[in-house]
Amino acid sequence: MILPSSLPGCVVDQVLRRSGRLIILAHARRNHRRCPDCGEPSSAVHSRYVRHPADLPSFGEAVTLRLTVRRFYCHHRACRRGTFVEPLPRLLPSRARRTDRLAEAQARVGLALGGEAGARLAGHLAMATSPDTMLRLVHGMTLPSIGPLRAVGIDDWAIRKGQTYGTLLVDLDRRRPIDLLPDRTSTTVAAWLRRHPGITVITRDRSSEYARAATLGAPAAVQVADRWHLLLNLRQALERWLARVHGRLRCLPSLAIGDSRRPGQRLRAYRRSEAEIAVSRDSRARRLAAYEDVRRRSQAGETLLAIARATGLARGTVRKYAQAESFPERAARRPEPSRLDPHLMHLEERMTQGCENAMELWRELRDRGFAGTHRQVTRFVAEHRTRPARRTARKWLVRTPSPAADPIALPSPKQLAWFLTQPIEARPPHATAAIGRIEQDPEAARFGALAQRFATLVRSCCVDGTPPVDPAGELDIWLEAARLSDIPALKTFASGLDRDGAAVRAALTTSWSNGQAEGQISRLKMLKRTMYGRAGFPLLRRRVLLAA
Repeated sequence: MILPSSLPGCVVDQVLRRSGRLIILAHARRNHRRCPDCGEPSSAVHSRYVRHPADLPSFGEAVTLRLTVRRFYCHHRACRRGTFVEPLPRLLPSRARRTDRLAEAQARVGLALGGEAGARLAGHLAMATSPDTMLRLVHGMTLPSIGPLRAVGIDDWAIRKGQTYGTLLVDLDRRRPIDLLPDRTSTTVAAWLRRHPGITVITRDRSSEYARAATLGAPAAVQVADRWHLLLNLRQALERWLARVHGRLRCLPSLAIGDSRRPGQRLRAYRRSEAEIAVSRDSRARRLAAYEDVRRRSQAGETLLAIARATGLARGTVRKYAQAESFPERAARRPEPSRLDPHLMHLEERMTQGCENAMELWRELRDRGFAGTHRQVTRFVAEHRTRPARRTARKWLVRTPSPAADPIALPSPKQLAWFLTQPIEARPPHATAAIGRIEQDPEAARFGALAQRFATLVRSCCVDGTPPVDPAGELDIWLEAARLSDIPALKTFASGLDRDGAAVRAALTTSWSNGQAEGQISRLKMLKRTMYGRAGFPLLRRRVLLAA
């Protein structure tokens, strides 16, 4: 039902339904209007014409208005305008093809979904429009005002990962983003901070650019380093050092007891086929050649960037190869779940009884519900049989025995770094075993103890709003111990903390955190993905700020 009050400032004359569309005939309510230039009222009608703007849908059908509007004379002698069209400010602006309320609804859809997806949804909602119009309406929306600021979080985000980065600024009190900057240079951020005086707290990551920007743009503000980034930097320092000495640590014996494995439990992956082993061997040969090339260039005095450009390797890989004490072998992964795992106890029991016929065992497992092929059972039996099969080819009867592998493979440097920074009470059993194994190395034991001590200090800060006793003093003691550790990676990490000492101490003694900025970065990434990465910076900035 179309009410007379549905069109502000107008009178509804008639409602028609044609071709699945509602057509509302209406005219303006008032008999006189004021000239927009001189303000002189006039009731002298010059002419009439009909406008056809679109309006919000009704009963699931598109609505088109047929508004009869009048053109009035202006009789004021000093006014240059001879005639004027009566305005309808509460309904639609001049020359508009849609009402204000329809434009706002379409803009809200475009703000939530973007151009293409928003246009598709608007068509189903009887508000059909093009993607370009949808985005034009979003660009026409008014950005929210920033207002006075007290605490601001700063973080970077990838416009194009690895190449171009921008800056996101978050109001920590109101918990919403307040601006996006097109780069992350100290000049741009400092200029923005100068335009917004009154900021007393700035939370940030460990970036030296943001530290410099905060010092230049808001010298009176307290800078707070994010605690999560402190732990991240510690883990990265651990990972770099572990990657360098991983070959040495792999030679350490495992502390696990040989019979600690439960029946039916796997400690290693299943044996691979000869073809897979050959592919892995070729891959290792290529990586070894690249490692030797990097080491030769590094010893000749070439920089890491020059080596990366010459070899085509990533700078991180070049750095890992150049700093490694020996060739970094790929760490063995923990065994993934397999269809054969639920039947391991039955296989071990049958092989203990002397049955080593793979096909017979496969038929037994198939009757027990095993859905895999006989090749999986054949590989398992070939790895655990006590004597060769009767039909084994002669060339396979004499095989060079491979060196006995440690039943528990040492985790990768990244995994070990995670284990060493975890709370001791939260470590899983395999992590405790791996840490006990590497702590047989004195240097690893010192680094692991200091890393756990620093992680505990950071995590204990501001728990339930109560910081530990003198965290700044505890930090000074830890820094002194790190400098005396004779571990280059740890000394470098401690030197970085010392250079950013004021922000690190503020992180340990205040409750401010950059977590709000990290959460808004996640929302920004979601918006980028909904636009398939094709949106320009102005549109992305509007969507981020208006969506908040």
